[in-house]
Amino acid sequence: MASNVSADALALQRLYRWEKTCPDRVALTQPLGGGEVRDYTWREVADQSRRMAAHLQSLGLQPGDKVALLSKNTAHWLMCDFAIWIGGFVSVPLYPTLAAGTIRQILDHSEAKLLFVGKLDGWEGMKPGVPAGLPCISLPLAPDDAARSYPRWEDITAKTEPVKGEPVRPADELATIMYTSGTTGAPKGVMHSFATFAWGVQAGLKRVPIDNSARMLSYLPLSHVAERTLVEHGMLATGMHVYFAESLDTFTSDLQRARPTVFFSVPRLWVKFQQGINQKMPPAKLDRLLKIPILGGLVRKKILKALGLQECTWAAGGAAPMPPDLLRWYNKLGLDLVEVYGMTENCGVSHATLPGKQRPGTVGLPYDGIQSRLDPVSSEIQMKAPCLMLGYFKEPELSRQALTDDGWLKTGDKGALDAEGNLRITGRVKDLFKTSKGKYVAPAPIEDKLVMHPAVEAVCVTGANLGQPLALAMLNPDGVKRSQDSAGRAEIEASMLAHIKAINELLDPHEQLDCVVLMVEAWTVENDIITPTFKVKRNRIEDLFAQNYDTWVGSRKKVVWYVK
Repeated sequence: MASNVSADALALQRLYRWEKTCPDRVALTQPLGGGEVRDYTWREVADQSRRMAAHLQSLGLQPGDKVALLSKNTAHWLMCDFAIWIGGFVSVPLYPTLAAGTIRQILDHSEAKLLFVGKLDGWEGMKPGVPAGLPCISLPLAPDDAARSYPRWEDITAKTEPVKGEPVRPADELATIMYTSGTTGAPKGVMHSFATFAWGVQAGLKRVPIDNSARMLSYLPLSHVAERTLVEHGMLATGMHVYFAESLDTFTSDLQRARPTVFFSVPRLWVKFQQGINQKMPPAKLDRLLKIPILGGLVRKKILKALGLQECTWAAGGAAPMPPDLLRWYNKLGLDLVEVYGMTENCGVSHATLPGKQRPGTVGLPYDGIQSRLDPVSSEIQMKAPCLMLGYFKEPELSRQALTDDGWLKTGDKGALDAEGNLRITGRVKDLFKTSKGKYVAPAPIEDKLVMHPAVEAVCVTGANLGQPLALAMLNPDGVKRSQDSAGRAEIEASMLAHIKAINELLDPHEQLDCVVLMVEAWTVENDIITPTFKVKRNRIEDLFAQNYDTWVGSRKKVVWYVK
């Protein structure tokens, strides 16, 4: 694969380039709390990374050893990754929301020789997952307990001489092992080289307007492939300025500080933005105002400024299907959302819609250099490109199963093509379920429609072996609040009944929903119902609630309230 990428496109070569050509330009902006921020120039980023790399080498680690990283997104997350690479090692990033058992599983499986501990919520619950005797280093902004217990980044870099010169790594050498968040089963360690990421980001940048004047806010986990490709490797490729979010509570002000020109998010957050605006201005009123020539323009500007997206030139959604109605809604605001499609196994780079050419319901066309096809029997989407993974770490059989005999990645997603060749994702191959009438149902398109209800945050459609499908819907905070009194509950119920009726009229008879079960308890990473990227774990939903399905359906109500 290395032949597809020039040496100067690889991660470390790009870091050295910015260190040499624009050492005093700000690369990273990190909030420290209380409104205080700290800027890091390219010179400082490279210098700190070189110092930590020298320290890692001094510990006797061998080239190719695995070094793990457990932290929320910070400037030092990136510097840590660069240090691991400069030192000759392989980085293993962990999601900052994992339970102790999963942390232990990944650290053991990856054979990690050292762990960096950074900014975290809930470190107390995670710490038991760190094997006794595993060396650890605390990053700035780490929990106080970690900063007291382990050597600190600040102290180490202050007294360590930096690695000199420009040590580089061969293109085909293993750079990182990314453990998938996994909606089913144990996480798998996806192996990527410096070449696979370099090729992937180059292909992506042909569609994404990023140069060194671009600004991005990094807030989705950097351990996730989308953030890793777009933010980390995108920053190295272009020299853009990356800002970090401080917390969920400060997210709006973080966005307004960064005023990103490029912004990527998962559908769940785009829905939350929309619901927040609808709470301040009823949808019907907003529609009327947007149609008034001059006033409509002022309203658009005001809303985008409130979101911090007034200077955004490329906005995208991915990691899960974007509801077509949501795309149309943002389009009215003048924000032309691009829908992107990819997975950890291909650096997140496969398909995207084109800016200015929305095709709601599709993920557009393959990036340049990507080959894509549909399996003639199962309609599974398959793709081939130089950004494909090296395989799953220590799992040769799973690696073999992930590819066809002729080397195409089996994505596990089902698809169809429209007349223009745009790809429509129709569901997961394994998510299809069969009702007791022997009819197959694809849940994803129904979920896309249901989640547009203003009181709903997340949805799961299920119903294997039932007469008709049913849906479980988690209410958003506003919906939960309104449901606490009888009038609010009745209002939600009435609007949901109308919503179900409208959706059922669009579905084939065997797909029509028997009922929707409304839930006020949040689906979180902590209770293991969603992954760190907000995908619902269908098998977990089945484990928790399947015993209630017959009762819910038997109630003969279209809307059922779940009381624990």
